[in-house]
Amino acid sequence: MDASFTAEQDEIRRTLRELLHKRCGPEELRAAVGTPAGYDTALWEAFGRQLGLPGLALPERYGGVGCSVTELALACEESGRVLAPGPLLATAVLAAPLVLALGTEAQRTALLPRLASGELTAALAVPGTALATALGLVGDNRGDWSGGGRAGGVQARRDDGVWRLYGQAAQVLDGHSAGLLVVAAHTGGFARSRTLLFLVRAGAEGLVRVRQTALDETRPQARVELRDMEAELLGVDEPGSEQRDAAGSGVPGALAAVGNAAAAVLAAEAVGAADRALERTVEYVRQREQFGRAIGSFQVVKHRLADVYVAVQAARSAAYYAAWAAAKGEQVGPLALAQALEALRTAAAEGIQLHGGIGFTWEHDAHLYFKRASGDELLFGPAHRLRGHAADAARLFDGGEVAV
Repeated sequence: MDASFTAEQDEIRRTLRELLHKRCGPEELRAAVGTPAGYDTALWEAFGRQLGLPGLALPERYGGVGCSVTELALACEESGRVLAPGPLLATAVLAAPLVLALGTEAQRTALLPRLASGELTAALAVPGTALATALGLVGDNRGDWSGGGRAGGVQARRDDGVWRLYGQAAQVLDGHSAGLLVVAAHTGGFARSRTLLFLVRAGAEGLVRVRQTALDETRPQARVELRDMEAELLGVDEPGSEQRDAAGSGVPGALAAVGNAAAAVLAAEAVGAADRALERTVEYVRQREQFGRAIGSFQVVKHRLADVYVAVQAARSAAYYAAWAAAKGEQVGPLALAQALEALRTAAAEGIQLHGGIGFTWEHDAHLYFKRASGDELLFGPAHRLRGHAADAARLFDGGEVAV
């Protein structure tokens, strides 16, 4: 692995940081999360048309830039620094790769150029609160998490050649504003139970979407209800056909591959947020005086911030490696995400503590970083489950003993 970045990668980071510095300050952030969309639509348009961020990791033949997960991770690290709200994660990291992996050529040609330009946003809808399981981050995603005939799932049935969906998804990132939903649904009954992915357009009859109150305002979520509505199968829609990607994997394999890459990108995003939280804390302790001297000069404060710095740098190294390894098919994204989430929680918690009373106020931004850490652990973790599943998948412990 070459740990150095190319000139193009450095330029992506520099350009995006400058844009976010101008367009996504604290006041702009608070105004954006209060809009119906939950993000600044003008900034999202700049992301798409000027920078091409939604299509950064999509092939050029579909209107993308043709870069890798690494470039997408670097972009999300910069957006994570300012907690920029927007459908970049939902569209470019979760939904678009599934369309690329499992869609027919006609579906790719129709959808991916619009997703790459930012004209169309998308979201992945999985039943209940099973997003982390569906992506293979905290458990085996070959089970019946998509419903299995139980209430709370999403069921799909085929009537006279038309697929119809019924059920709901409770935690859909940017699901209230997305123009396209990629919905995971259970079908086949007991004899041939399986999970399939379907495409649902905004405004379709029988689709009800409600924005939810989330712990992290910068990560909008929605409850999506599918009331016996028509849907389009993602992939070849022929009796007896199976959804397969280029590697021959079915839906669980494709979701796990997307989950591994998404974990690497999320880790980089968390590292960006942790790094900025640490920077803000260092700036504050240099200015805040107690007993006639800056509190940053006290040894106990130096030691606490040094521990945070080490945690952030270690998490950054893990996130960069995970992004590089995702293109090689190595499943290390969840481990990097676990380390990054812990680093962000530590940096945010120390930031609140060292800011003193002001750190607990609603007007200060310190609580936003702590909520991002807590919200991401609820959605994609927690860290101990990420590590536990990775250990089980690697058969690290077999029969209570370390496997040799």
